[in-house]
Amino acid sequence: MQLTSPAFTDGQPIPPQYAFCKPSGVGHVALSQNFNPPLAWSGVPERAQSLVLICHDPDVPSRADDVNLEGHIVPPDLPRVDFYHWLLVDMPATCTHLDEKAFSNSVTARGKAGPACADGMRQGVNDYTAWFAGDQDMAGQYFGYDGPCPPWNDSLLHHYTFTLYALDVPRCPVDGVFGGAQLRAAIAPHVLAQASLTGTYTLNPALR
Repeated sequence: MQLTSPAFTDGQPIPPQYAFCKPSGVGHVALSQNFNPPLAWSGVPERAQSLVLICHDPDVPSRADDVNLEGHIVPPDLPRVDFYHWLLVDMPATCTHLDEKAFSNSVTARGKAGPACADGMRQGVNDYTAWFAGDQDMAGQYFGYDGPCPPWNDSLLHHYTFTLYALDVPRCPVDGVFGGAQLRAAIAPHVLAQASLTGTYTLNPALR
């Protein structure tokens, strides 16, 4: 399979309109348009019965000690963890693309609704759900797509990998509210093929 986007090419920067946050001269960052990017694919196996899309960032700091603090940097040798930005399941095997803004067209305080979404598809909760858990203004369940917002003082460039999976089952074997690690484990025995596209993003002026 091949996965592409008219918005960015593999290994290149993701445009800011597809991010949760963008650089700002005041306060380092500001909220961005948070559009889901357009995606297209080909080469889905004939045996496929459904498709799953996962977007994750493997470069997120494992500790928040220095995150977004003046006079501090997040060191490059700090262990990193996965942060899931989008979990979309039960796409028909005949589907060949996703349109820009079809699943997210803004930052939505307290999160988007789910898991049910358009055309019988479902979405899991992304990791902004946990990130904003203690925030009175933003806490909620963040279903669907929410884009990049890496620490503005991170010494590492972040990578956002969109992976499309072709499954041998018509319905993804998850129920209720599900997260990224749970979804990966559930689909592992059912993957016929997969394809990935990776974009980069940073809010650190030194890395742009």
